[in-house]
Amino acid sequence: MSTPRRSPRRPATRTAAAPPGRRADRPVDRSADDEIWPRVTRELADDLAVDALTRDRAGKAPFDEVARLQEAGLPALLTAPGPSLRGADLRAACAVVREISAADSSVGELLAHHYALSWSSRFFGPAHDPGDTRSPRALSLDVCTAEERWLLAGGVEPPRAESGPGLVLTPADGPGGGWILDGRRTFASGVTVADRLVVGARPGGTGDLLVVLVDPAHPGVFTDAGTDRVGQRLAGAGTVTFDHVPVDPGHVLGVLPHDEHAVAPFTTLAPLVLRLLLVQVGLGIAEGALAEARDISRAGQAGPVPGGPAEGPSAAGAAAPLGTGDDPYLLLAYGELATAAHAAAAVVERATDALSRGLLAEWALGLEERADIAVLVAAAETVTGRAAVHITTRILELVDGTEGADARGGGPGFDRFWRNARALTAPTQAAHRLRDIGDHYLNGTHARLTLLA
Repeated sequence: MSTPRRSPRRPATRTAAAPPGRRADRPVDRSADDEIWPRVTRELADDLAVDALTRDRAGKAPFDEVARLQEAGLPALLTAPGPSLRGADLRAACAVVREISAADSSVGELLAHHYALSWSSRFFGPAHDPGDTRSPRALSLDVCTAEERWLLAGGVEPPRAESGPGLVLTPADGPGGGWILDGRRTFASGVTVADRLVVGARPGGTGDLLVVLVDPAHPGVFTDAGTDRVGQRLAGAGTVTFDHVPVDPGHVLGVLPHDEHAVAPFTTLAPLVLRLLLVQVGLGIAEGALAEARDISRAGQAGPVPGGPAEGPSAAGAAAPLGTGDDPYLLLAYGELATAAHAAAAVVERATDALSRGLLAEWALGLEERADIAVLVAAAETVTGRAAVHITTRILELVDGTEGADARGGGPGFDRFWRNARALTAPTQAAHRLRDIGDHYLNGTHARLTLLA
């Protein structure tokens, strides 16, 4: 294992100052419904697609990718929606993540974790009246993230039993109060490039989980990049060591009770938001691979058809051989794969609708509604995960030997789609999801109110 490196201090990206007397038109000031955002997302996706293979092969920390995101304003846009049209609702966030993932799924995963974490003070903080500007929620994480243009990373979920005690908080000495954070955790995305980390830690290692905000540039924060990944190599995964890092009381975003029966249904939407966003990443991988393969197959049809009129009058009466686009087996294969992608998209759309309504309900959300949402998200995970792996595997067979498909010849390198799909779906146990779906369908049982994504 390599020696952990102290997290570098990265200069914050800022927009140019506005002329005197005129307010700067920053991305944070633009609504997610603004017509500019679909165009910005599309242009960024096109830009990422150009050198996606080269960057994947290099496997470097995604500083360049984050710079492109900041230039486009997406980290400021993809925050929990708030007053003054700030932020993006779940539907808008899913659309952005899905399109970016079709070009580069590692960057899509970065954005997925960032957006899910921007909801942390909403999910784990106290219930809040939106009209009460005197509440501490006026300085909530989503507002700070949009204003400062932070990129968030980390993870709130408690550690699994087999992974050790996780992060520990001890009371800080002195009149200011606060906490001291110690421990070591591995995170799936963004920790090598994040501006702020959102993590869950227990006081004394037991009891309720406190959700805290940490600056990774602090001297006590060390990051060890995960460089040996099969897929999603540019997602910025790594292990972070916290060595006596102070946490100001104002940086405690909320609390997750140790007793799951004391957790509000709205709070338990936190892992469902992340899981659905990662489903969008998987769907983007499948659609991106399918579109790239289609382009390669179409390019194979170009040029004169062998045996056509150009080869002489003797061939004029003969039946023209089938071109690539007329191969019935190829058409059947593309029909099967396109149908699988359409089916996955339909299931994901239904889950997105349900979860969007749950987020709008906030603290009024009930247990039954939460259970229904969990089942739909689990179904979307299962269907999309299988579709992504199947599509990316089958495409490797379809384009094998096709001119223009080989990465060594400048092609898109279809193996990266398969590797990314495998890496993304490997942590998800489809059998567990299907069991929960079946138990809910047959017995009306609610899935556990767990924070493990």
